[in-house]
Amino acid sequence: MTIDVKPAPVLPRLALIGGRWVEGSAGTFEVRSPYTGKLVNEVTRCSPADVDLAVAAARAAQPGWAAMPLIERVKILRRINALFVERAEPIARVLVQEIGKTITESREEVHEYAAPAWQKAGEEVLRHRGLSFPSTQEQTNNKRLVLTHRPLGVVGAITPYNFPTDISSIALAHIVAAGNTVVWKPSEFAATSCAMVAEFFAEAGLPDGVINVVQGLGDVGAALVEHPGVKGIFFTGSTATGQKIAVKAALKPHLLELGGDGPFIILADADIDAAVEGAVNGCFYYAGQVCTSAERLLVHEDVHDEFVEKLKDRAKALRIGDPALDETEMGPLCNPATLRRVVEHVENARTLGADIEQFGPEEGLFYPATVLTGVTPEMLIAQQETFGPVAPVMKVRSVAEAIEIANSSELGLIASLWTRDLASAWRVGEALQHGTVNINETSNYWDQLAPFGGTGNSGVGRELSQWFLEAFTERKLLVFDLGDAEHHDRRAEGGW
Repeated sequence: MTIDVKPAPVLPRLALIGGRWVEGSAGTFEVRSPYTGKLVNEVTRCSPADVDLAVAAARAAQPGWAAMPLIERVKILRRINALFVERAEPIARVLVQEIGKTITESREEVHEYAAPAWQKAGEEVLRHRGLSFPSTQEQTNNKRLVLTHRPLGVVGAITPYNFPTDISSIALAHIVAAGNTVVWKPSEFAATSCAMVAEFFAEAGLPDGVINVVQGLGDVGAALVEHPGVKGIFFTGSTATGQKIAVKAALKPHLLELGGDGPFIILADADIDAAVEGAVNGCFYYAGQVCTSAERLLVHEDVHDEFVEKLKDRAKALRIGDPALDETEMGPLCNPATLRRVVEHVENARTLGADIEQFGPEEGLFYPATVLTGVTPEMLIAQQETFGPVAPVMKVRSVAEAIEIANSSELGLIASLWTRDLASAWRVGEALQHGTVNINETSNYWDQLAPFGGTGNSGVGRELSQWFLEAFTERKLLVFDLGDAEHHDRRAEGGW
């Protein structure tokens, strides 16, 4: 009997410039599995010279793309969505290989967030409204003032490894929906899954050069930010890198989504069981590698012990292991740099007196689900974003103390508050200096049609839905004078 063995799919490894898949000019780089360490793909590496080519292609494509009837642009976005849905499972499985995200989390990313972003952006741009204003400067009825929106031109998009197809799809879809073109630099840790998304573009009818992909390392991102032909920047990543981008792109529109400090406040009247489930998601979803993770658990002293014991029981029960298995709830960290930061923060807390309990393996890039108690403000884990599977618990005596600690950080992305009292929820929610406050909901909750972004060093601007379109279009005022046959004084105020 002959067995028909299908060949393994060929993973994309090239850059996409002007509609052509091409080799970069700086050699290659490896993408390895965080779980096995095995080679997943060897991807072409671009250089700043390749960025020049990509920007040139995007600039050449932009006028025609912006001039295309809006409904035609929207139809292309809808076709990208349809292709994404059809081929979501192979992308989810590559996410598992590249970044160690569990298959359940990977399917959630592609089905719930990434694929729908293309259709949502199309529907959103159909409803992107202008305004008209009355004439107030002259005593005439001949003026007409109309506010419109124009695309910026070429936008540079630099996207992270933790939600590589989701965050990039949201950004790319809205940027091009508005009539811009893009040069996209995906994370080097998730180069393959992002290239798989880019494979849809030509098939969906996207014109050559509208979205260009330059694979590579930090030098490529830096060249993109500083390129004079790039008129706007989208970046999601670390606060340190975001601050550098803000300096380099000071006079360009930029949307920066950076780190979070994740205060997770549990008041004395909270539903403790619900708060524990929220904390498990907030601390251990994708091994804590989420900007909205719960980074500091501020628990009222009246319920502290009950909460901690129940959290430990849940952490102990987490199924940690092979991210490709349906039953696995937490996999490894994505890369050695992330692991080193987590180890540094936990060991600093241990040195300064925190009590630490860990559940799960500590080998390779795996780090155990870790619960820390006795955490104090001077510890690194209470001051900086850890970005790992840790639950640092700080005991607080009052609502005022919780607010003070929560607001002590220079970051301010998402806070989570747990209470049964409406007045407390309202007042504490208003007092927290964060872009979003989730009440009786984990910090890792966001809605794709609501504004998302932070205060302070957590970023600049808001993304998702209409806020994304506002970020990457320029408001343009058209002033018409319809002709005034009258020659009387049109001054709004006389006497001068």
